[in-house]
Amino acid sequence: MPTSTRAPRSTAAASQRAIRDQIKQLILDDGLNPGDPMPTEGELMDRLDVGRNSLREALKALQAVGIVEIRHGFGTYVGQLELEALADGLAFRGQLSLRTDRQAIRELVEVRSALETGLVPRVIAASDPESLERVATALAELETAAAAGHTAPEADRRFHDQLYAPLHNRLLAQLLGAFWDVYHELSRQFGELDADAAGIAAEHREIYEAVRAGDVPRAMAATERHFDGIRQRIA
Repeated sequence: MPTSTRAPRSTAAASQRAIRDQIKQLILDDGLNPGDPMPTEGELMDRLDVGRNSLREALKALQAVGIVEIRHGFGTYVGQLELEALADGLAFRGQLSLRTDRQAIRELVEVRSALETGLVPRVIAASDPESLERVATALAELETAAAAGHTAPEADRRFHDQLYAPLHNRLLAQLLGAFWDVYHELSRQFGELDADAAGIAAEHREIYEAVRAGDVPRAMAATERHFDGIRQRIA
């Protein structure tokens, strides 16, 4: 009896995956780009040979991960493929982790640390006086807030955004931004927001000075120390 109840559910799930794959292939075959309108619901039903309910279920699933955007009253469009779904999933995973051992939060920090530290040599090679000035502006806001005993979360994010901006990698910017947003949201919940504001500002100052000096080993070490501080605050 258990097998007979699970099999239809499994078959339905496989059918839905197949429809989603067909829609993605259609986007590729038609040469559609983010923001482009997709065929109408009726056209999709004819081209994919699927029913209305199955098609709508598949489109909703694709909308949840940003592949399509359903604009009620206007139609369906190719999504912008932002990482909001990833950020939401990571945030919820971290919130569950807060109730136990915080392992998911530590894993998030490890991934972000590996990305940011590993990219330091390329950041130094790509930086110029104008990009460094934008980093310095964010740093000044951090230090002003630290002098008053507070962190400045938005300035913190701008510091990291501007530091890696010279790489001109939109996907990287979205990914690092998603990681930052998730960590910041979780840090609010475990009371880390104003922890050691002066120390946090000093960590950013050392990263900036090392990057400005073009000193790759120093900058990588400073970035890793910054994440060591985050690890300690989590613990």
